[in-house]
Amino acid sequence: MSTTMPKQQEVSHEWYIIDAKDQTLGRMSTRIATALRGKHKTDFSPHVDNGDFVIVINAAAVNLTGRKWEQKNYYNYSGYPGGLRSLTASEVRARNPERLIEQAVKGMLPKNRLARQVIKKLKVYGGAEHPHAAQQPKAFPDFI
Repeated sequence: MSTTMPKQQEVSHEWYIIDAKDQTLGRMSTRIATALRGKHKTDFSPHVDNGDFVIVINAAAVNLTGRKWEQKNYYNYSGYPGGLRSLTASEVRARNPERLIEQAVKGMLPKNRLARQVIKKLKVYGGAEHPHAAQQPKAFPDFI
C-alpha cells in the first residue's frame, strides 16, 4: 500500500468566520489552531500547510474564566535591562483586543517555520466588520 502525500499545489484552502462574542478564549483558540493547521482534514500532513483561513470577529467580547482578567499577565521584553513590561488581560483587551486571540492561537501552534506561515492565515478583528467579504467565508463548523 502506498501513502499519498498532499502537495502544496493540490491543497484547497477554505475561509471560515467565527464570532468570538461570549466564547471562552482557550476553547475557541484550540479549535482555531486545529483549523489553521488542517488537522480536521483527511489529507492532513504535518509538513504541508493544508489548513484553512480563519476570520475572527468581535475579539473585544471574548470571555475568560475565573479571575483571569486581573490575574493573567502578558509580557513584553525589549531586550534591554529593565525592559520587561507586564500587562494584565484586561489592560491588553483595552489597548489591543486582537492580541489576546493571536497570542493564544500562536502558543498552540508548533514552533517552526511552518507555524510562522500558518499564523498568517489568521485574521482577527475587534469589531463585527471585516474586509474579507469577497472570499465568502462560511460559518465555523462545530466538528472542528
